[in-house]
Amino acid sequence: MSRRCELTGKGVQTGNLVSHSNRKTRTRFLPNLVNVTLASDALARSVRLRISAAALRSVEHRGGLDAFLVKARDEELSQNARVLKREIEKKQAGAQA
Repeated sequence: MSRRCELTGKGVQTGNLVSHSNRKTRTRFLPNLVNVTLASDALARSVRLRISAAALRSVEHRGGLDAFLVKARDEELSQNARVLKREIEKKQAGAQA
């Protein structure tokens, strides 16, 4: 399982830990990933995702999973999230027609 957020694409970053004497030690900065179950209103079911804590706050701020996915760019989303986005867009298009 990769260390990458399924909604925002946030992944592992590398850098240096710098001591007081200015010695540099290479390190990895891992994203704060959490396993969550989010409810989709359009699909009327729950979806399990592995997302960053910052993405979870963004989902709540935008008004839920459906609103977040409709507004998100496809390049940032994982394959699983892209499939969800297409399903949600189909349901919303069917509801409007």
